[in-house]
Amino acid sequence: MIDGSMQDYPLTLNRFLDHAARWHGEAEVVSARDDGRVARVNYTALRTRSLAISSLLGGFGIGQGDRVATLAWNSAAHVELWYAVMGMGAVCHTLNPRLTGPQLASMAVQSGAKLLVASADLLPLAKLIAERAPAIERILLIDGAASEGGGVPVVELESLIADAPGGAVWGDFAETAPAGLCFTSGTTGAPKGVTYTHRGSFLHTMRSLQADVMAFTSRDAVLAVVPMFHANAWGLPFALPAVGGKLVLPGRQADGASLARLIAAEGVTIGVGVPTVWLGLVEHLEAAGGELPSLKRLIVGGAPMAPALMERLEKRLGVAVQTSWGMTELSPLGVIAPPDDPLRSAAVSGRPAIGVDLRLTDAAGTPLAEQRGGEGHLYVRGASVVDRYFGEEAPATDAEGWFPTGDLARIDTKGNLIITGRAKDLIKSGGEWINPAEIEAVVGALPQVSLAAVIGRQDAKWGERPVLLVEMRGGEEIDDAALLAPLAGRVAPWWIPDAVVRLAAMPLAPTGKIDKIRLRTEHGAG
Repeated sequence: MIDGSMQDYPLTLNRFLDHAARWHGEAEVVSARDDGRVARVNYTALRTRSLAISSLLGGFGIGQGDRVATLAWNSAAHVELWYAVMGMGAVCHTLNPRLTGPQLASMAVQSGAKLLVASADLLPLAKLIAERAPAIERILLIDGAASEGGGVPVVELESLIADAPGGAVWGDFAETAPAGLCFTSGTTGAPKGVTYTHRGSFLHTMRSLQADVMAFTSRDAVLAVVPMFHANAWGLPFALPAVGGKLVLPGRQADGASLARLIAAEGVTIGVGVPTVWLGLVEHLEAAGGELPSLKRLIVGGAPMAPALMERLEKRLGVAVQTSWGMTELSPLGVIAPPDDPLRSAAVSGRPAIGVDLRLTDAAGTPLAEQRGGEGHLYVRGASVVDRYFGEEAPATDAEGWFPTGDLARIDTKGNLIITGRAKDLIKSGGEWINPAEIEAVVGALPQVSLAAVIGRQDAKWGERPVLLVEMRGGEEIDDAALLAPLAGRVAPWWIPDAVVRLAAMPLAPTGKIDKIRLRTEHGAG
């Protein structure tokens, strides 16, 4: 008896662009430029150009498993590089241009990148990185021309594409091969490298396209404000080609006015980014006026969503806000609220789709007897979840393969995940724990408040005491007593912050999250 079988069809990421070019060839990738113009390329042309770049990379000595670093904004040229690098079996190591040169050079040294691709306006930073990362042999420039010479050889990629030798082959490797490398944001500790595999990112893409997840279609125009240099831009450069949707990229311009113009001009139906991005958009529209009738949904993640901001966005823009939760280590999507959920709430992140499982434990890692209703430490497991950090021999998971997220959470009776805080953010005062997230949620719901954060300040008697830091909504005034009053009866009396600090602008980490490391450094001393 010979059993039947299915075809050997490796799940490699080049298949998304292959599919888009063949079946949705005229759909566009649109890139905003600094001068206000937009550049357009369809999927057929983008694939042709990506294949040409792969052949060029091969000529530069790049082969399967080699790391190619990119230091670039969200643009079609960056997408082309992704597919060129990943399609040939090399590894795309995305670098965050909002970090310092020494930080980025340290990451490039760890990855052993042989080549650095950079947006033209980032050339000075790219050269600083190359000077400190001796394995980098040359810098390839995209989205502009070279402005200076000297040091590591600098080549403008566009000038080489037309004469590329051709002959590149995509997908000639195992689906378990590495495809991408991204270091964590480091908002609570030292960054660590997360390696994405073709199989993991392919399955993550298929999961994200489900109707109760991101639900993209060929009729959508999706604005990817979430940066390509962090956590695969939440998988959007894979998901949109997979369905033939229009991918709209803002370049380096993520201010409210620029995004409003781009959404209106390109008929954007869905926007994806951290809450602070949409705060800027709604503040611009409130000040300058205007409507965005094409916009139907906003997908938010990366940081807690203030209830007042969610209500403000839905009322002013007429959109449905989808909350989500994820991590760099999860590729990054963990859970998301369905797009048409009438009971959506800023506090509820959503439910996991197939391929991700959740577990709550006590502080010792023992699973809670009742997984729904109580608070615990959140662990995850799945095909797109990190198993081991880059360069580390020890696994990042426990003996059963569960990854500790560092988050505290509840799971309600319907299976919705509610993040209640970060274990590292907890404040120990007089031997008892205070959860800043619960305070932040209450104060952040006030209409006068744009952003709120709570940190522990050193205290000679209690060890630590909570301090509330707020960024007020433009033109709004409220005294300290009124800021703290809503906490009465909502949290224990001894949880109420001892002090309020008003900030002109809340410090943000490079990925748009509130930078609590900086807040503790600047405001945490006794």
